[in-house]
Amino acid sequence: MTIPGLVADRARRYPDAVAIAGPAGRFTFAELAEEVAGVTRAAMASGLEVGDRVGIWAPNSVRWIVTALGMLGAGVTLVPISTRLRGAETAEVLARSNAKAVCTVQQFLGRDYPAMLAESGRPLPDLEHLILLDDARGEGDADWDISSWEGFLAPGTVIDPQSTRDRTAEVEPDSVSDILFTSGTTGAPKGVLATHRQTLEVFSQWADAVTLRPRDRYLLVNPFSHTFGYKAGILACLLRTATMVPMERFDTTAALRLIESERITVLAGPPTLFTDLLAADHDNYMLGSLRLAGTGGATVPAELVRRIRDDLRVPYVFTAYGLTESIGVVSICPPDAPAELVAGTVGKGLQGSEIRILDRDGKPVEPGEPGEITVRGPNVMLGYLDDPEATAAAIDADGFLHTGDVGTLDEEGYLRITDRLKDMFIVGGFNAYPAEIERVLLEHPDIRDVAVIGIPNDRLGEVGRAVVVPADGATADPAAIIEWSRSRLAGYKVPREVVLVDDLPRNAGGKVLKQRLRDRA
Repeated sequence: MTIPGLVADRARRYPDAVAIAGPAGRFTFAELAEEVAGVTRAAMASGLEVGDRVGIWAPNSVRWIVTALGMLGAGVTLVPISTRLRGAETAEVLARSNAKAVCTVQQFLGRDYPAMLAESGRPLPDLEHLILLDDARGEGDADWDISSWEGFLAPGTVIDPQSTRDRTAEVEPDSVSDILFTSGTTGAPKGVLATHRQTLEVFSQWADAVTLRPRDRYLLVNPFSHTFGYKAGILACLLRTATMVPMERFDTTAALRLIESERITVLAGPPTLFTDLLAADHDNYMLGSLRLAGTGGATVPAELVRRIRDDLRVPYVFTAYGLTESIGVVSICPPDAPAELVAGTVGKGLQGSEIRILDRDGKPVEPGEPGEITVRGPNVMLGYLDDPEATAAAIDADGFLHTGDVGTLDEEGYLRITDRLKDMFIVGGFNAYPAEIERVLLEHPDIRDVAVIGIPNDRLGEVGRAVVVPADGATADPAAIIEWSRSRLAGYKVPREVVLVDDLPRNAGGKVLKQRLRDRA
């Protein structure tokens, strides 16, 4: 099956079931399919062809859902982009993916998104259309065509329904459905290729493992630009005929109100989300509808799992582990497991997949012994976009994806994460890559050398610390460096601390000894 096929199937079999609810509106699965078809027709009318790439750089919304599903129906490959990225970062993703169109909003959190993109100065010769998903008029001085939402949809009304069905039929299960970009250890963005077939297979298993079921009401707070929001949110709800309740951005009070008013049954997010809910006046809200909570993406203390169950009164809690290259899922700890197991492990691998722990020589280790986590199965990406060398480095000749994480696998098949081979750190559920941040900081005139590490943070799990060697004769100001970086990096990538040093510790090969810097932290 394909994702467009799934949308059509749900409309046919469950036409009156509620697909989307909440303040933004209510749609049955039949109504959702009609809205999606309108976007498919509009995409065809705008000249988008099967296999073209389209970016979506916008906050969570009903229109994000409709646009993504409609573009997929036109055979387009989605390129979801985080709203946290600035213009230059987004332009890099659009250029690397040769995107023909980008769907965005005029304003979000005080930022003008089309203006940010135009001001990046990055040539985007393939970009033909900028489509606004909000109600802005669609005017601007950029080199590409800017369409309002209504202006985008209008030309599609002349496309006949049979042509739309014919186009959707061209989408094959093994067609590339999306390209999710994730920075590698070199700091350059890498596009991860996934197909319709493997995406639906992986998240069908995910939905079964976490016990998502029909008529669940799932509060979607995770960004749709991320696997957690898009695939473990939108697509999982479609797979299980659950109701989506999208939230533009997480706000503790607003979330508590929605849980009460919409009778939310499922809530998933990074540990910080639940920490914030527990710190709020949650006793003033009726949260008894909640039956399932899910978290991951960072260290999950056993005490947090206990408090979700006892204080928020959510009977079932699950954790999971994955990375973009594993289609978002390597393992899942079931929601009925004891708190110590949910917090202390990341569960078992998917059916049809195989997890191996390898030593430094690439040989399997004994149960309980640490080594690099590798996985083989349907949850391994096709590869990196236009990067065969990086693909060969990530996926070995036997088809195992090397995660770069260190863990142990016990005799019962439960996986534990013990360390990271990569330097990446996780800020409130968002992956931050030191090499990428360092590359930007080295553009600062007062910085001669820099190394970025993750340091513990009570709320976010980890935040960045930049260890800076000032340029000769410069009087580097830590506060000024942090402020300078805010306009060039997504918020979670901005270092929270800048430490000035005379030199960085390096080995004989010139590599920075980051563990030594971490030890000092």
